[in-house]
Amino acid sequence: MSLTANRKAAVKMLKQLVFFPKSETESFRTRIEDTFSVPILPNRVDRNERSYDGVVCDLLLPEVYASHRIILYIHGGSFIGGSRASWRSFCATLANVCSSRVVLPEISLAPAHSYPAAIEDIQKVFRAMFTEEQISSSLDTENGENADPEVIIAADGSGASQALAFLFNLKQRFRNAIKHVILFSPWLNLSPSSPLIAGKKVSDEVLTGEALRCAGEIYTFASNLDNIFVSPLSADQQVLAQFPDVYIQMGGKEILLQDAKLFKEKLEQAGSRCTLDIWPDMMYMFQMADEFLPESHLALERIGKMVTARRQDPEDTRAFYRIKTESGLNADA
Repeated sequence: MSLTANRKAAVKMLKQLVFFPKSETESFRTRIEDTFSVPILPNRVDRNERSYDGVVCDLLLPEVYASHRIILYIHGGSFIGGSRASWRSFCATLANVCSSRVVLPEISLAPAHSYPAAIEDIQKVFRAMFTEEQISSSLDTENGENADPEVIIAADGSGASQALAFLFNLKQRFRNAIKHVILFSPWLNLSPSSPLIAGKKVSDEVLTGEALRCAGEIYTFASNLDNIFVSPLSADQQVLAQFPDVYIQMGGKEILLQDAKLFKEKLEQAGSRCTLDIWPDMMYMFQMADEFLPESHLALERIGKMVTARRQDPEDTRAFYRIKTESGLNADA
């Protein structure tokens, strides 16, 4: 297949992630599942099903992982679609390159479960997961290991809005435990004043301003779209101060790029750190089109190198890795 054909196939695939104004809820969800669900996880990653405070999650375990590190992943899907099944393959690849366990929750979807239901799900999962990690770390401490779990929050698209809303609500002592926030093609501004939504026929190869407007109006009532918990770009410096390190990865051809640049600027003005990793000529969520785009693999490998390159700490000079020996772990669990 030619490069041009590959790109067209990738764009066609990625458009299934976007709820357009003429879409119907159930058919949209079915298209995502049919496009992205896989029977076997890549890289020999194992899967367990877990419940964290009543929210069902996948726990994805690569063959080799850092026992102190865990990623909580919030999937996109325009607030309306997507599931553990449809994001499982992508998150399994992320788990592998990051040498980390990944928790992937089945979050509530609009319109039946509108704002703030998904954010409340994330809060439940984080509290239960963090408590479990602290207990595990305290047991490791008795054996002379580092007691602080390394928590990473990752999200894409509309899920990034929900993940940031969760973080804005999080007390500082818990924020301090989060080492990185990784965002893929984040939705940062759904307010009616957004140039993407207020402008006419704003679009790239995959996403349109009209799709953003439509998804936002289904997710929450119109007067709430300016809320920082829906449009994180509206957050002020007080909210963004002492924020975990943020890493944003996206394509250079996205209409969302200007919002990401503005968000990076606001974080830095608040004294927080943000890396904006732009891939030239790439489109919205190109990382999920790995069967057509070699850049997809390279982009996730870059994320993995960033996560696993630990800073030197005199009290924690090594990352210890554990080969999975647990019994009963099965990809079909």
